[in-house]
Amino acid sequence: MTETRGGWRGRLLDADLEVHASSRAACLWRLRRAAGPDAVLTVEVWPALVGVAEAAALLGWDRRRVITYVDRGSFPEPLARLASGRVWRREDVQAFARSRGSGRRRR
Repeated sequence: MTETRGGWRGRLLDADLEVHASSRAACLWRLRRAAGPDAVLTVEVWPALVGVAEAAALLGWDRRRVITYVDRGSFPEPLARLASGRVWRREDVQAFARSRGSGRRRR
């Protein structure tokens, strides 16, 4: 299951079936219904990831300010360092924003 802009997306690999729903619980319910009552499901949920630009948007900052905090060691540890840059779990950046009393509110 993966969170998308409009909700959640889930796939049954054995049936090559994809479902969409507005909530995680609804997506899981649709997957269970599609798999059948006797099926055993293994659910893998991938965390939402953000790069510097998305972190800046969540915080209401510009990218340079995020990089300054990263360089000072005052920002959450990135989940990974890729060739395209660092990535963080969105929930870690949101927790950082809450701890500082900053950040844009999600609608």
